[in-house]
Amino acid sequence: MKIFSSVNDVKDISALVGEALKLKKDPFAFQHLGKNKTLCLVFLNPSLRTRISTQKAALNLGMNVIVLNIDKEGWALELQDGAIMNGTTVEHIREAAGVMGEYSDIIGVRSFPGLKNRDEDYSENIFNKFVEFCKVPVVSLESATRHPLQSLADLVTIEELKIVSRPKVVLTWAPHIKPLPQAVPNSFAEWMCKADVDFIIAHPAGYELCADFTNGATITHNQDEAIRDADFIYVKNWSAYEPYGVVTSGNEHWMLTNEKLKQAPNAKVMHCLPVRRNLELSDEVLDGPQSVVIHEAGNRVWAAQAVLKQMLEAL
Repeated sequence: MKIFSSVNDVKDISALVGEALKLKKDPFAFQHLGKNKTLCLVFLNPSLRTRISTQKAALNLGMNVIVLNIDKEGWALELQDGAIMNGTTVEHIREAAGVMGEYSDIIGVRSFPGLKNRDEDYSENIFNKFVEFCKVPVVSLESATRHPLQSLADLVTIEELKIVSRPKVVLTWAPHIKPLPQAVPNSFAEWMCKADVDFIIAHPAGYELCADFTNGATITHNQDEAIRDADFIYVKNWSAYEPYGVVTSGNEHWMLTNEKLKQAPNAKVMHCLPVRRNLELSDEVLDGPQSVVIHEAGNRVWAAQAVLKQMLEAL
């Protein structure tokens, strides 16, 4: 594996999930693969789980890790080719990514969308330029449109905790105080549509995701109907795809509560975190027996380790 940016970069999803679960049982079995190899984690945006889990995964594999908060510790990057750099940008991404590639065997990149220009965000300009200019394998630590390490960890969690062979998995929209990217729901939908699950997306009218990511999913505006008898309920806010980045009011009742969970008494509740308590998810659900959000976050390590292992094996 040279690039990990989406489910489309994975040849065998079941095998990758199985690899993650094997590594969970024996985390240090492949430390020889990472000996004298360096992973550079480049963050243009904040991170907690992605930063720590990916770093721990690399250390489990014997790698050296460099973490760069380029938005705070590096020069302001110019992304446009042909730019006359007489403004606030100091270094062009051509040189920055190229130099990082000289220092690293694998690079991880995290960047968020601006939620202003859909074409610009969905072009994945930053991630693609890193791939073009660094000349080493690149893993997405979340991009404008996808969060593949999160989605792999989600699928690992479902595989690990399911009690039926083909579980019912529901992605349900949740309220928020500001527009959030579509990266996590896009990615989760994309992975679930290729997994052996019965997948349903529930959201208020106006929050349709790009159809490129939801092909194969059942889509409804009826949350109660969607979550009835679900095995897994994935809660996440996202802003509108069209009109892009918009959030409308009047959907506060979409927050998941114990009352709603009566329709799915055996469901496990998931969320990528961070979560705004009593806005996206109620305390009673997060702190209750059906929540697996901490377990899910723990699996971020094994998802990242499985991906890094395949990248190291391809060097």
